[in-house]
Amino acid sequence: MNITADEVLQFIKENDVKFIRLGFCDLFGFQKNISIMPDELPGAFAHGVSFDASAIKGFRDVAKSDLLLFPDPATLTVLPWRPGPGRVVRFICDIKNPDGSEFVHDSRMVLKKVIAQFERRNYLCMIGPECEFYLFKTDENGDPTEVTLDKGGYLDIAPLDKGENIRREICLCLEEMGIKPETSHHEQGPGQNEIDFKYSDALSAADNLLIFKSVVKAIAARNGLFASFMPKPLPQAPGSGLHINISLTQLPSGKNLFEQVAGGNAEVAESFIAGILAKVPEITLFLNPLCNSYERFGSFSAPKYVSWSQQNRSQLVRIPAAIGERVRMELRSPDPSLNPYLAFALIMAAGLESIEAKLALPPAVDVDLYTADESVTKSLTALPASLEQAIELAERSTLVKAVVGEELLAKFVAFKKAEAAAFAAAEDKRAFYRERYFSLI
Repeated sequence: MNITADEVLQFIKENDVKFIRLGFCDLFGFQKNISIMPDELPGAFAHGVSFDASAIKGFRDVAKSDLLLFPDPATLTVLPWRPGPGRVVRFICDIKNPDGSEFVHDSRMVLKKVIAQFERRNYLCMIGPECEFYLFKTDENGDPTEVTLDKGGYLDIAPLDKGENIRREICLCLEEMGIKPETSHHEQGPGQNEIDFKYSDALSAADNLLIFKSVVKAIAARNGLFASFMPKPLPQAPGSGLHINISLTQLPSGKNLFEQVAGGNAEVAESFIAGILAKVPEITLFLNPLCNSYERFGSFSAPKYVSWSQQNRSQLVRIPAAIGERVRMELRSPDPSLNPYLAFALIMAAGLESIEAKLALPPAVDVDLYTADESVTKSLTALPASLEQAIELAERSTLVKAVVGEELLAKFVAFKKAEAAAFAAAEDKRAFYRERYFSLI
C-alpha cells in the first residue's frame, strides 16, 4: 500500500480512530509496541516516539538507552478485533537513534538494505510464507495447557478438525487488515493448523508475518485457546515449520525468472537457489534460533540435509508444481520462531551473492531422504544438529557479518550462547522447553 503521512492523518480523522499502536520487532522476532493517541501521530511521523531501549533484550544498555520509533505510513492497519466505538490502528515502525541515524540493531532496516541491493540490479524478490501453528486448550486461569484442541490430522474436516472456525475467523480478520490469505487447513499434528498468505514483496511479507502471528494469538485467546508457534511443542508429533516460497522477478519486464527452472533453462534462478543451498548451514542460526528448533529436523516432512528436487517434500529446497508467475522455490527448514526481517535478508543475500558469482546449481536429489540408504545421504551436507553448531557456523560466516553487521551478530550470538549453555545444563530438557519457550513463542 502506497500511502503518505498526510493521507494517514486524514484517514485517522475521518474514521473515528481513537488509539494508535506503534509496533516494532525486537532482535529475536518478538513484536513490541507502544500506544499513542491520535493527536500525537503528526509528531511521531516528524520526530519519532521515544522508548527505553535498555528494556528491550539485545537493543541498548541503560547508559545510552533512548531510541525513537518512526511509523511507516504504508503499514497502516485497522485492528478488527478491538471493541468499538473508536477504532484502533497499528503501524510497523523503523527505529532510529536520537540524532536521526539508523539504529544498527533494527532488523527491518537490515532487510531494507538487502532489498535495495536487489533493486539496484533490477530484481524484485517475492516471498510467500506458509506458517504452521498449534492450538492448545487453556486451564481455568487462562494459562496454556499441553492438551491440543483436537486429534485431527492432515486436511481433516469437522468433527475431527475443531479449528476450522478459528482459522476462518483469522482469515477474515487478515483480509480486513489488507493481508490476503490463500489457503488454510488442518495440518498433520493434533491441533496443528496452517494458513498460507499470498506472496508479496519481501518487506511486506516480513511485516505481514509479524502481524499474522499477533492476529493468530489474539483470536485464539478470544476463543479461550492458546496458539503456539514453538517449533516442536510436542515431542511425538510433527513440528511447526515456516516454509518460505521465493520467486525472482526481472525488472522492468516483470518476467518471473523461476519459470524455466523445471526445464533447465533458468541460469539466474538456478544460481539463486544454489547460493541458498550453499549458505543455509551458516544462516541456520537465524532461520532456526531456538534449542527446540533442532528437535524438528529430519522427521515429519522437515529436512535434515542440504539438497533440492522437484516437488519432493523430503528436500531442503523443492520446486513446487506450478505454472507462470507462481513458479517458485520453497525453502523448508525455517520455523516460526525466527525474526522474519533477518531471515529474509540473509536468504535473499545468499541468493544474490551467488547470482553475481554465477554459481551452478548442483544435481537434484530425486529420492525420499527419510528412507534413503546411507550411500545416498553420506555425500550430502547435513543441517546443523544443534543451536551450538548453528552458532559456530554463523560466527565464521562472512555473509552473515556482511548482511547483519558484526555488532548485531555479536549481540545475537552472545544471547544464543547463553541460551545454549542453559539448555546444556538443564537436567530436564522437556521442562526447559516448557518454561523457556512454550508460553512465549
